[in-house]
Amino acid sequence: MLPADLWTFLPLGYLATIAIETPILFAWLSRRHSSKRRLLASVWLNASSYPIVVLALPLIFADSSRMIYLAVAEVFAPVSECILFRAAFGTSVVRRDFAAIVIANLASFLIGEVLNAYVW
Repeated sequence: MLPADLWTFLPLGYLATIAIETPILFAWLSRRHSSKRRLLASVWLNASSYPIVVLALPLIFADSSRMIYLAVAEVFAPVSECILFRAAFGTSVVRRDFAAIVIANLASFLIGEVLNAYVW
């Protein structure tokens, strides 16, 4: 893909990702976090990782197979989001929060792959 195509896709993909991940994070982040924090987490965490996954990594791995790009991107996103979440909320973060972040990322990846295969 050309950089212009990636920039065109960014807002649509970001909104789709938020639509998929927000209900999961809202439901599965620990109750220690307020509803406002759980909602904010989806917007903020994706705003932090999504541009790298959509804009930077495709260009870095342009000469590699799609599988290598996907492996790096789909490990980078949840790991970076867990690190950011822990940095922001410290000791109030529990394993359940990390699991929720990983599950939300996995869900958006799988749904994105289905849409990519059958719709886009």
